[in-house]
Amino acid sequence: MAAITISPVTTKAERGQWVDYVYAANASDPSFVPQLRGEELEKVTPGGNPFHEHARCQLFLAKDGNRIVGRISAHIDELALAQPVEQGMGPGTGNWGALEAETQEIAHALIARAEDWLREQGMTRVLAPMSLSIWEEPGLLVQGHDHPPTVMMGHQNAKFQPWVEAAGYVPVKSLLTYELDITKQFPPLIQRIVSSGEKNPKINVRGVSLKDFDKEAAIILDILNDAWADNWGFVPITDSEVAYTAKKLKPLIKSDLVQIAEYEGEPVAFMMTLPDVNEVLKKIGPKPSPLGWINLLLWIWRPRVRTMRVPLMGVRKKLQSSRLASQLAFMMIEYIRRNSVENYGASRGEIGWVLDDNQGMNSIAREIHSTVNKDYKVYEKTL
Repeated sequence: MAAITISPVTTKAERGQWVDYVYAANASDPSFVPQLRGEELEKVTPGGNPFHEHARCQLFLAKDGNRIVGRISAHIDELALAQPVEQGMGPGTGNWGALEAETQEIAHALIARAEDWLREQGMTRVLAPMSLSIWEEPGLLVQGHDHPPTVMMGHQNAKFQPWVEAAGYVPVKSLLTYELDITKQFPPLIQRIVSSGEKNPKINVRGVSLKDFDKEAAIILDILNDAWADNWGFVPITDSEVAYTAKKLKPLIKSDLVQIAEYEGEPVAFMMTLPDVNEVLKKIGPKPSPLGWINLLLWIWRPRVRTMRVPLMGVRKKLQSSRLASQLAFMMIEYIRRNSVENYGASRGEIGWVLDDNQGMNSIAREIHSTVNKDYKVYEKTL
């Protein structure tokens, strides 16, 4: 074996090789879901993903001679640097992510190279893995390797946990996902809470209007930034990121699966649910054939899925920890549960990720009889 070399990605061709390596590295993993190559390439291309408007990012490839044997990204989010230290990010905090490697030796060499780059940029601490931002695929999968991830969730081979920990990284936070059988009605107590809310004239829970999608997206963003502002790891979402994400998600948005709760006419909470497009992506691959594209478009037009994922929900800060907040959450969950089963044939729901110390959301998940199915850990290390 030739000496392993680790080089920064500097050309368009190398960026393509960096993206393509994940497919080769995970080809034998039955739980891996290959994402569309064009989408993955756009994520790491300045001028494509607006994350790069406020971040510095460097990709690295590991090679054994001419053969690619690993990859990693190193990046610094300027918006994260401006956050309070006690919320996880803050000054001096950089990240690495998208780690793939054939061996522990290669993984450690890649991590060390990413750390060197972060030091060169003035960073003193690492939170990892992040691929790329906290809003994309944060954390390393340490539980739930035996089943595929849902839409917009990451997946890593189980071998990486001991490798990362052996490199001196200590877990600082767990991001949990919960699963539940949505064909079953919620417990009687939850049904009574929902029924009580339906009788309250001050409460209105509605699906989003696709005709006014931009306006609805702005309402959701306003609630999200308010609701999550004090959460661990929070980084504000920029207007360009909202526009970019809205454009990407719009084909998956269904008016009956995204709910906004209003109290006395004011939007105070929301819940977003997405049909699990990973179910079809796993079949068509990263570079779909013409027939594969047709199947994807047909699925988007009329999705029939097993799983629905709730990636985001929020309640305005002034209502958090109140009975009203829980009531609104249960109402939105119940309406989405009914619609998922009746309109899309779904039988399984997944909620998350949820911070391990988010007592309110973890309590709601338990009350509807859901159980943790995946655990993504975020690690830290002092440079």
